[in-house]
Amino acid sequence: MQMFTASAVLLVVLTAICAEAQGQPIRISRQYPRYWEYGGKPTLLLGGSVEDNLFQIRDLKAHLDLLKSVGGNYVRCTMSSRDPGDVWPFHQREDGKYDLERMNEEYWRRFESLLKLGRERGIIVQIEVWDRFDFAMDPWLQNPYNPANNINYSPEQSGLKTRYPDHPGGNANPFFRSVPELDNNALLLRYQRAQVDRMLSISLRYPNVLYCMDNETSGAEEWGAYWAQYIQEKAKQARVTVYCTEMWDPWDLSHPMHNRTFDHPERYAYADISQNNHQKGQAHWDNAQRVRARLSARPRPLNNVKIYGADTGRYGTDRDGIERFWRNIIGGLASARFHRPASGLGLSPTAQANIRSARMLTDAMSIFRCEPRNDLLSDREPNEAYLTAEEGRQYALFFPDGGAVTLDMSGAKGRFRLRWLSILDSRWLPPTPVTAGGTVKLEAPGKGYWAALLLPE
Repeated sequence: MQMFTASAVLLVVLTAICAEAQGQPIRISRQYPRYWEYGGKPTLLLGGSVEDNLFQIRDLKAHLDLLKSVGGNYVRCTMSSRDPGDVWPFHQREDGKYDLERMNEEYWRRFESLLKLGRERGIIVQIEVWDRFDFAMDPWLQNPYNPANNINYSPEQSGLKTRYPDHPGGNANPFFRSVPELDNNALLLRYQRAQVDRMLSISLRYPNVLYCMDNETSGAEEWGAYWAQYIQEKAKQARVTVYCTEMWDPWDLSHPMHNRTFDHPERYAYADISQNNHQKGQAHWDNAQRVRARLSARPRPLNNVKIYGADTGRYGTDRDGIERFWRNIIGGLASARFHRPASGLGLSPTAQANIRSARMLTDAMSIFRCEPRNDLLSDREPNEAYLTAEEGRQYALFFPDGGAVTLDMSGAKGRFRLRWLSILDSRWLPPTPVTAGGTVKLEAPGKGYWAALLLPE
């Protein structure tokens, strides 16, 4: 597509609300604002996938079918192109140079395929517009925006170097400072906006999309704020409501950088706290619960689009990944998705079992009405068990490795039915009766991962 026609095409597309976006798209639940609703019903987002830029993989349909078959409904979509076999968003000429005035239709066809297949399967796609790892080290040497790789500008004209050898966490590439509030690089911003315009000309037509500005950025606040406002303005033109967030780099949620999201609900309608999934054990729970409490005056969904932890990676073990997944769910957070291998469990058989079991548990109760209630537990060691409850009506617990705790059921009356769920087997054990009105000792049937559910008979 020629650059001079991009804006006109975008306006034509955005002014028409196509059938795909009609009905009841994803939105923050009106009744349970810590969660999402889709198709008019509150929904817990659960997922895992083999890759982050999922639209670039082969056998996409089969992968999404597998996710749906185990109860998953949530994937991550970095708009990234740095892996072997990926394509970039701009047209590549026969001489190998890119022309930023023209789009690569194959890239955008793949992107739309993900949104369409996801919509057909009830799967929510969380987009990350910019992935910093495409703009430093080896990936930058292949990137069309690198002045060595395109016919549109030189290093002097663009302000971009041909090499950025250091880790992108240093934010050395001025690509992420082009906006008017920072470097005001009009030449570079022109092409960035054209890429986002093309993305929005597709994504705003689909009801199953959330937006995140960056992947674990350490950049200036003005960068993400610019793109959040830009996307929201384009959506307003199209009479579509969109939900934006930013993902900051620090692993500690108390770091001031995270305040840029927490303190601006008018800009960021939800928060992605995935970096907390570097934390372990009780600290992982406690950090998320502090944020949840902080936002209690104006509750918003807290998403976890990537949960680290796999024996194959550097950020924890399989056990860490599984525990983080379940603590997020029992902790009242809006989404939980296993990060891609090797740093996460992806959609491996282990991930499938956990997604399936989480859906079994939450389908058997109304988790949306519950609150994290570890205060109702006693005789508990750190990281031994976690509780969410609608006191007097329903109680659900997660045991990372067996154990026994005492549950205060003095706020309930009558007889309850206790069911144990063997998580890795996705299997319910036969129910047993429990009498409420006092305390109840709950001892897991054995070592390993267990969930317990207590509902009135």
